[in-house]
Amino acid sequence: MPDCIKLSTVLAELDEKLTASGKPKCFRVKFDSLTGERIYLHRAISVGLGNINLKDKAMRGFLPVDKNFEKTGHPYPAVIWNIVEFNGLRVILK
Repeated sequence: MPDCIKLSTVLAELDEKLTASGKPKCFRVKFDSLTGERIYLHRAISVGLGNINLKDKAMRGFLPVDKNFEKTGHPYPAVIWNIVEFNGLRVILK
């Protein structure tokens, strides 16, 4: 399935915050929010969510940014099971 990516691979990518050159690692992501709304972020970086333990709660935080890595919105909390697309690839559990 070349148009798919495993959730475990997505999580590993999200854990790497910087590129080899030291810049923030950007990605595209589509997920269902905690309220059930489908959200697509064209350019985002992975961020923390205050004092929430992301691994214990199976969550990640996404911050939309522009091409200069300046934030363009607020951080979005997302349950990892609700991530449906990552960098244009459909996310699968297997």
